[in-house]
Amino acid sequence: MTKNELVQAALGKTENPQILINMVSKRVRQLGLGQRPLIQVTPRMTFMDVALKEIADGKLAYKYLDEENNVPQKA
Repeated sequence: MTKNELVQAALGKTENPQILINMVSKRVRQLGLGQRPLIQVTPRMTFMDVALKEIADGKLAYKYLDEENNVPQKA
């Protein structure tokens, strides 16, 4: 899968690109600090590739928080 295909697949799991950027950024940071990947990793994959693949495969998700009380909103 090319990087562009990976980005498009991950973008399909989020509502907008900014959410995807935030998710990838946080996950790359976690992987850099030693957290284990949730997918099979090949030697040529970067942390960004791993994060995008995890999102595209549905291994990672996000939840909106109520801004006033910092609690999850009801869907």
